[in-house]
Amino acid sequence: MPTSDAEIERVRELVALIPPGRVATYGDIAAAAGLSTPRTVGWIMRTDAADLPWHRVIGASGRPAAHLAHRQLALLAAEGTPILDDRVDLRAARFPFAANP
Repeated sequence: MPTSDAEIERVRELVALIPPGRVATYGDIAAAAGLSTPRTVGWIMRTDAADLPWHRVIGASGRPAAHLAHRQLALLAAEGTPILDDRVDLRAARFPFAANP
């Protein structure tokens, strides 16, 4: 089933909510948007996120994708996001969407 314009806009709204120094996983965003899989969030981020704080969206391991790692970690560090051994400390940095509808 194709992704609807409403689903794309909801993901974009959620990514825009993530404040500096915080992150969300693809799964966090999928759950908050009511999507069945984090892969849909990944697709949206690849195709329609140039104007969003894309660097605040991270995999569930806390590690960025290899091809983005240096740039993404530098952007996150500049915002004060806690990073240990090239991995975001998700316990400290994860943004709680449930508290921010």
